[in-house]
Amino acid sequence: MHELLDDNSLNMSGYSIDEIFIGMKRSVSKTITEADLQAFAGITGDLNPVHMNAEYAKGTRFGERIAHGMLTASFFSTIVGMCIPGADAIYLSQNLEFLLPVKIGDTITATGEVISRVPEKRIATLMMTATNQQGQVVVKGEGKVMATK
Repeated sequence: MHELLDDNSLNMSGYSIDEIFIGMKRSVSKTITEADLQAFAGITGDLNPVHMNAEYAKGTRFGERIAHGMLTASFFSTIVGMCIPGADAIYLSQNLEFLLPVKIGDTITATGEVISRVPEKRIATLMMTATNQQGQVVVKGEGKVMATK
C-alpha cells in the first residue's frame, strides 16, 4: 500500500492542464518488502538471481539481494496515474537513470515535480525522483504526460 505524503497527493478526478502549474509537486512512499519482489518477479518473469537468490546475491558487488530497478521506477506511474495529472492521465514517455541499489526494507519516496507545460497540447513534463530513507536519489528521470481533462 502506498503512503501518501500529503493530503493533496491523491487526485481521483484528475487535473486539467490549466490546473497544472510549474513547481507543482506530489510524492508517494512505499517500503519495499519480500512480497513486492516476489510479486514483481512473478508478473514480469524477471527472476534474475541478484533479486531472488540470497546466496547468489552475497557474491555480487551489492553483497545482498536488491530490488528490481523497474520495480522502483514503477512508482513514477503512481505519481502520473494518481497524482499529477491523476485520473485519465496518459503517460507519453519516461527516461530513467538508476543511481543506487534499493534493498528489501528500504522506504522509497517517489516525487514528481512539474518542470514544463505545453497547454495547447495538454502536455506536462515532470522531473521524477525516487529517494531512499536516507534521502539519497536512487532513480531519476523526466516523464512526459498528457492531461486528458
